[in-house]
Order: sequence, then structure tokens, then C-alpha cells
Amino acid sequence: MSTPYVIGIGNAVMDIIAPTEDARLEALGITKGIMQLVDRERSEYLMAAQADDHSARRDQARMVAGGSVANTLAGIGGLGLRTAFIGCVADDEIGQLYASQTEGAGTRFVNAPVAGAGLPSSRTIIFVTPDGERSMNTYLGISAELGPEEVAPEVFDGAGWLFLEGYLFDKDKGKAAFLKAAECCHAAGGKAGIALSDPFCVDRHREDFRRLVAGPMDYVIGNVHEWQALYQVEDLDEALRLAVADCGTVICTRSGDDAILIRDGERACVPVQRVVPVDATGAGDQFAAGLIYGLATGRPLDVAGRMGCIAASEVIGHVGARPQGDILARFRAEGLV
Repeated sequence: MSTPYVIGIGNAVMDIIAPTEDARLEALGITKGIMQLVDRERSEYLMAAQADDHSARRDQARMVAGGSVANTLAGIGGLGLRTAFIGCVADDEIGQLYASQTEGAGTRFVNAPVAGAGLPSSRTIIFVTPDGERSMNTYLGISAELGPEEVAPEVFDGAGWLFLEGYLFDKDKGKAAFLKAAECCHAAGGKAGIALSDPFCVDRHREDFRRLVAGPMDYVIGNVHEWQALYQVEDLDEALRLAVADCGTVICTRSGDDAILIRDGERACVPVQRVVPVDATGAGDQFAAGLIYGLATGRPLDVAGRMGCIAASEVIGHVGARPQGDILARFRAEGLV
């Protein structure tokens, strides 16, 4: 049997990370411990301030390719599956590095950096204080401009699975790209799915999300708040009942509680792997990686869910949104592979 092939579409965001001190955050007007969207001028100011931060331990500064679906693909690729990423970067220093890092990690970066782009590559400027808190300032840049023209049908030849990032649903061109990608994936005989990503994004585009979930999506991943926002109900069981009526495979994560997976009348409740969190960044991304790996390789629903929980537990045990340990070895230790 050939190796399953997973394609992802999402924001191509470079993480620019450096340590700093609390006083520096205050001087820069940064609210500690949150993620906020910033404009181009603010992002360039913060990058310059970060580079000029003499209090920082400069040897610990680094640039790491990120973005939710890109992180998931890195996890899936690390488990041995073939992966490809559809995203937009400009032909600038950040974009070139993003593409090369993605390829270097084993995921095909489908679209070449855009020359002469009016917008620069996307980046998140991350300030890390001594207590480990990450204060993130994201400029979406060219990444948010991805449209159907970036989705080439030939890329989907042999694709078994497609995974979409809800954050890109904010613009009409992103919606069109998703619909085209799902059509291409289905034409290749694959399954298409999405992560709802954010309850505020769901609130902004509820009716379009509902049509997507009830239409071309074969599986959907969301947390409690996202499912409640999608169906505008407070009762989670009611939200999931409505979701199952729309979509064949429904997955609900609940921070610290069992994950719920429902497929074709089967319901599995999978306990989370409890660890002391070091950095929760990437937990949802790696849950998706373990889950999709399990589904793509034909594991039972509860096993795929357990794989998701194990992958999530590994990534929250260290700083960074991508695995550092051998996740397959953890699966073997649990008797899952």
C-alpha cells in the first residue's frame, strides 16, 4: 500500500522568537501573554525593537516556520506520511526561509515565493519573558491573500486527505480556495476536512461555515467553544447532534477533558494524556496531526483519537509548536502501531 498523502492549506507565518525582559514589553506597549494582530508598520517596528533588544540573550533568537496547518503537516510528516503545504509567501528573506525550512522538514512547499508582491511575508514577532510566557504579535501580510489561483488540481494527484485552516476563511478568496481544494481532493478520491480554528472567526462567517461543514467537508475538528459558536447553542451535546447531522466525522476537543469523536453513528471518548504543560502552543495543531495520521492509516476511531491526544501531550511538554520527540515510539509504547 502506498504512503498516504496529506495536503494542507493555511497561513504561512514565520515565527520570529527572542527572549526579553518584562520591562521591555512594557516599554514597547505589548500586553503580556496574548496574541494580537498588528499592522505592517507595527510589525516592522517590533522586529527592529526585537533585533535591538540588548537585554535579550541573542544566541537564543531564532526564526521558525509556523502557522497552524503547517505545524500539523510537520507533525504528520514526522510520523512518516507524505505531505504538501499550499500557502503564500513573498519573495523576500522571510518567505525564502519559510519555503526552505518547510521543504527541509520534509513537506513540499507547493507555491513558489511571489516576486514583486505588494505585501511582505507573514510573521509573528514573539517575545519570551523569563517565566516562559510568549507575547505574540502577528502580521498576516501576503499569507491572508491566498486564493483559488494558488490551488492547482495536479497537486492533488494521489491525495488521500486535505486539511484546511479556518483562519483563512476570513476573505472571499480564501473561501473560494477551500471550495476548489475540496473539489480537487474529492476528484482524486480523498477526504476533505477543516479545523474551525477560532470561535470569533466562526461568528464572523457562521452561515458560510455551516454550508462548508454540511457540504464538502468529510471531517471537522473544533473545540467546545467553536462548536457552540457554529450552532449558537450553549449545550455541547446539542451542538454535536446538529454537527453530526451535517458532517460524517465530527471531532470535539475539550481542554483537559476527554476528546469526543463521532463517525457514522460510532462515538468515542478519548482521555487526554495529562502532563505538566510547559507551552500550550501547538496542542491543537498536533492533536490534529495524530488524529489525521490515525484516520489516514485506517486506525479505529478511538485509536486515532488516542494518537491525537498523545501527540498533543508531547508538544505541550516543551517550548515550541512542533514535536521534538519520537511520536511513533510513543504510539508503539501504547500498543497503537
